[in-house]
Amino acid sequence: MAEPLPAKSSRFPPQIPYIIGNEACERFSFYGMRNILTVFLIDYLLVNANPDTAAREAMAKSHFHLFMSGVYFFPLFGGYLADRFLGKYRVILWLSLLYCVGHACLALFENSPTGFYTGLFLIALGSGGIKPCVSAMVGDQFTEENKHLVKKVFAIFYWTINFGSFFASLFIPLALKRLGPAVAFGIPGVLMFMATVIYWLGRRHYVIVPPTGHNPHSFLKVLFSALGNRRERPAGGDWLSGARKAHPEEAIEGVRAVFRINLLLMPTVPFFWMLFDQKASTWVVQARGMDQQIGSFTFQPSQMQFVNPALVMILIPVLAGVIYPAFQKTRWELTPLRRMPLGLIIGAFSYIIAGYYQVLIEGGTKLNIAWQILPYIVLTLAEILVSTTGLEFAYTQAPREMKGVVQSLWLVNTTLANIAVAIASSLNIFQGSGQFFFYSGLAFLAGVGMALMARKYKVRDYYQQSGPIPVGEHAAPGLTAKGA
Repeated sequence: MAEPLPAKSSRFPPQIPYIIGNEACERFSFYGMRNILTVFLIDYLLVNANPDTAAREAMAKSHFHLFMSGVYFFPLFGGYLADRFLGKYRVILWLSLLYCVGHACLALFENSPTGFYTGLFLIALGSGGIKPCVSAMVGDQFTEENKHLVKKVFAIFYWTINFGSFFASLFIPLALKRLGPAVAFGIPGVLMFMATVIYWLGRRHYVIVPPTGHNPHSFLKVLFSALGNRRERPAGGDWLSGARKAHPEEAIEGVRAVFRINLLLMPTVPFFWMLFDQKASTWVVQARGMDQQIGSFTFQPSQMQFVNPALVMILIPVLAGVIYPAFQKTRWELTPLRRMPLGLIIGAFSYIIAGYYQVLIEGGTKLNIAWQILPYIVLTLAEILVSTTGLEFAYTQAPREMKGVVQSLWLVNTTLANIAVAIASSLNIFQGSGQFFFYSGLAFLAGVGMALMARKYKVRDYYQQSGPIPVGEHAAPGLTAKGA
């Protein structure tokens, strides 16, 4: 006789508020310091290094994007430590403490490049290292009795991320202008300390999933086995078939899936992140040359970034609840393989708009900063089409054993994009309006290229089986890279 199904619970586990509170404070702290970083570098830290404003702007953009490349590289480190050795709870707690030290360095060493850049390194390590652990930690708290609440809690989780980003973008630039760098960087530091304390307070309630330890059939082990035994592959087999000597077929198929996904995403998606992350650098520099008075309020250049999280909270429900279902009723459904190329092309148009503004500014027209709202709307729409869709697509196309690898490679896309922008900025090849049209052209070509490659891609979805599952793996589809 079959065992009765467990009764469903309608209440969240008591530890969830601790993790949500931690995430709200941590995201405020991160976006608060990140959104003023470019202006601080131009107007404060780099002033003595170079008196030329244009040169400082290029240097500030380069340093900003190197920092962001670290933020999206260190998840590989944090995720590996958590999965293999230490577990998620300890990695989050210990790296959060380093994160707090990094914030303290920013507040205390505003005039010392060595101290300040040490702080940025620690924040990149802390923020990046905990990034893959926190969302999975949320999912680990659910069981068969309440797993139906996972989707709801991650909706709250995602809104919390944008809620923190929204208020940080509004208030921290004002603090930099009126109270100075020490206070402006100190406030995010206090919020990060609060985040760590809130997380620690829930320690007696968390479900702790132990690390998995050594994996004999990991992605790299299968890959190296295939390369080492390439002469032993069977007739008609592909180059990965040589790994059959040491690994089961499902592990080899997982590696094939990883390559299949990334042959589509990695040549194209980084060009979107080149656009998106420059809203905190190139677009801030453009805003510095605009009329910042809107009515009786004077906007700081960095404050315009509040438009993005505000629009995300509005547009995601509209797209998911209205636009996508409407297209589903037509013959041209907005499938993931259509959304992502469309998002890249829409992102390219946001830079055409911003580039046109820059042409007017260079011609002597004093545009009001409110005009930036239009390209922000277009770029945010592109973000939802590319980022949210791409993360979900990568997740569903990978077998369970390789979902972590695919999510890591998704973050590597952002790392590569920021390194490319950092190099281009340091070389200062493109200036003024030219840089906007350059990146727009790259994104447009990437969108067309992805659309052509997508026509040959064979969709193969992998979903979790029923029964007890590590619910944390359901987290990824509901999050953008912004907050994953």
